[in-house]
Amino acid sequence: MTLRENKFYIYITAVALLSWFMLRMTGMIEPYNNQAPAHSPDYYSKGYMKWEMNELGILKKKVIADEMIHYSDDGTTHMVNPVMTFFNANTKTPPWIVKSETGLLSSDGKDLALNGKVNIDRAKALGISPLTINTSELKVKPETNYAETVEWAELISELNITTGIGMKMTFADPVHLELLAHVKGSYDKK
Repeated sequence: MTLRENKFYIYITAVALLSWFMLRMTGMIEPYNNQAPAHSPDYYSKGYMKWEMNELGILKKKVIADEMIHYSDDGTTHMVNPVMTFFNANTKTPPWIVKSETGLLSSDGKDLALNGKVNIDRAKALGISPLTINTSELKVKPETNYAETVEWAELISELNITTGIGMKMTFADPVHLELLAHVKGSYDKK
């Protein structure tokens, strides 16, 4: 084929390129941007549930949340109304149930910030008193079953109430609970 025979195809190609260039110059064609906006979710779940087992297949931890959103830019996971349950190796010991308004799990999964009002409960069992802890802004280390706060905390066990500022707690056996400052108590003698 010679240039003369391909004249029609060259003409059509030139018109197409000129049309594309004119559309681009007038802004009718926007350049395609395949990047997600900063701090955008890459996946989410409503009615989120996660179970963690130990090496023997026994339930160790459970997390339930009304909503879970994972962000790709920083790897954090945000939860609405999370409920975290810590099961003890001793199956006769009731689990610890930790509830909060919101939660923020770090990208490595080692730090969980429970924000807003936080409620921690352990039911009564044979030889174990029930315990309710009310606090806020609780920092939890799920791997080590450890939690702490610098905020006000209230411990309610049957007829006894103890309050203080700041708290450190270990959920695993042996359970350790410490109020750090301004500790006051009201104890009922049976």
